[in-house]
Amino acid sequence: MPLGIYISVPFCRTKCSYCNFASDVFSKAVSERYVERVRGDIANARQTASEMGARIEAEVDSIYLGGGTPTVLEAAQLQRMFAAVRSEFHVEPDAEITVECAPGTLTTPVLEGLLMCGVNRVSLGVQSFIDAEAAAVGRLHKRNTVLDDIARLRQAGIANINIDLIAGLPHQTPGSWEESLNATLATEVPHVSVYMLEVDEDSRLGRELIAGGVRYHAHFVPDEDSTADFYLAACERLDAAGVKQYEISNFARAGFYSRHNLKYWQRRPYLGFGVDAHSMLFSARPEEDAVRFSTSDALDSYVAGAALQRTAVSHASALEEHFFLGLRLNRGVDLQRTAKLFGEPALDSVLPKIKELIGLGLLSQLEGSIRLTDHGRLLSNEVFQAFLTADHAAAPS
Repeated sequence: MPLGIYISVPFCRTKCSYCNFASDVFSKAVSERYVERVRGDIANARQTASEMGARIEAEVDSIYLGGGTPTVLEAAQLQRMFAAVRSEFHVEPDAEITVECAPGTLTTPVLEGLLMCGVNRVSLGVQSFIDAEAAAVGRLHKRNTVLDDIARLRQAGIANINIDLIAGLPHQTPGSWEESLNATLATEVPHVSVYMLEVDEDSRLGRELIAGGVRYHAHFVPDEDSTADFYLAACERLDAAGVKQYEISNFARAGFYSRHNLKYWQRRPYLGFGVDAHSMLFSARPEEDAVRFSTSDALDSYVAGAALQRTAVSHASALEEHFFLGLRLNRGVDLQRTAKLFGEPALDSVLPKIKELIGLGLLSQLEGSIRLTDHGRLLSNEVFQAFLTADHAAAPS
């Protein structure tokens, strides 16, 4: 089963107020040390897999550079990281190769470098087509910047483009959200991701909202009901335009699903490199189904060589993951296939939970598969929690 490879690039031009990722603004000197550390980790991937007690494949059919903003790196740095992957793995000729890009960072040298690296998919962190909304959370681009980047990508031969949108940004209204959706559909990109604003302690905006403050335009953030309405409106508009939902936050035209992200939801093996990068490989140990391991989420610790955090995935935990990851997909979880993979007794153990969730209107069952309902997608975390044991819920990730 071919691998997916994820490379984290934690560098940004500016730190957006809503961002809860391990990314920030750093000097170019730091980025050079970081690139070399990532290259070293890629070179040692097989040894690392062995130390983790995992099986590793040589074939790679997807590569994803995320962040942060990978396109703030110099073209030569990007090329060196891709060269490191190709020197250690066999990248299939038709592999999906994605790079995340903040609008306005796609300079001519960087675009030319991406093409030389074989990049064939770009994800644009637009978040909003309303200039005032984008500016309120620290985005540096304007609507015309996005449109120019899309035109330049297509002219360069990269037509597989994703646009990220966030529902629930400060100052967002039903009218402005509709305008962002209209602008998105007018671009005719084949893939759109729609995320509801996350409110937690890991972002400046989240902390301000929790504290009831007004910094970062927190007092202009729509309430939860409005954000949910924005999300549901996006589902309807995108579906009507032929951009069909296939995962809670992801929508695509036929043939343009994100092959890399599908690996996460389908429990297929992937390797992560860089700050706060996560990996999942099938275990070489019979008592385990798989092994997950992750790097430090602190840049200094990562560059200094901090130890990986290993989490064994038992066969029982693998069943839980099969449900809460598979239910993210619109097609849901095929119960007959589940029984073949894990055995009838294992399936019987979760049937009472499934029946309860169907009774609550959070799941539906059709033709042997269970799926989230529209209401269930809005409460997906609660649904997923139902499939976790107390031990798994408390385990490190």
